[in-house]
Amino acid sequence: MRKLSFPKIKQNIRRLSEGGFKQIFSRIDQMGIKKGVDEMGIERFVNQCALMAAGSGLVTGVGGLGSMLIGIPLDIINLITQQFRVTLAISYHQTGRYEIRFEDFFKIIARSLKADTKLALSKNIMEEVAERLLLSVGSKTYQRLVPIVGGIVGGAVNYYFIKGVAKTLQQP
Repeated sequence: MRKLSFPKIKQNIRRLSEGGFKQIFSRIDQMGIKKGVDEMGIERFVNQCALMAAGSGLVTGVGGLGSMLIGIPLDIINLITQQFRVTLAISYHQTGRYEIRFEDFFKIIARSLKADTKLALSKNIMEEVAERLLLSVGSKTYQRLVPIVGGIVGGAVNYYFIKGVAKTLQQP
């Protein structure tokens, strides 16, 4: 098994940010975000993004082979997209500027990285608690409820992740 060195990992992350993140960013309609914030207000817009993230988390959390092959990559792309949309919306709400270049945007997104750590911790804790609760109910019930609980955990974690990003970005 080949080990990746820290410079290699850093290089791969840089490639992802330059390619994948830029591609996701370029597909976001910044004028649409401005209109959404103007029409709904920032709180409702953030909630809408959180619900969209929760939807893909719910589908992915249900499990199965199809979910692993198709759902997980789409869930990650959707989660990143919603994080970017929330970041752009809050930036517009605070500054009045809705057209932001990718290079400037990436400086803003660095502020929301605190929420990424919370996501991993929340998901692990929620899955562990759900698993222990189900084990106490019984094995037959456990087998039937795992997909449902997985969907609920996946949706809830994605929802609260987006809400956490918004909260972090709205702090002075």
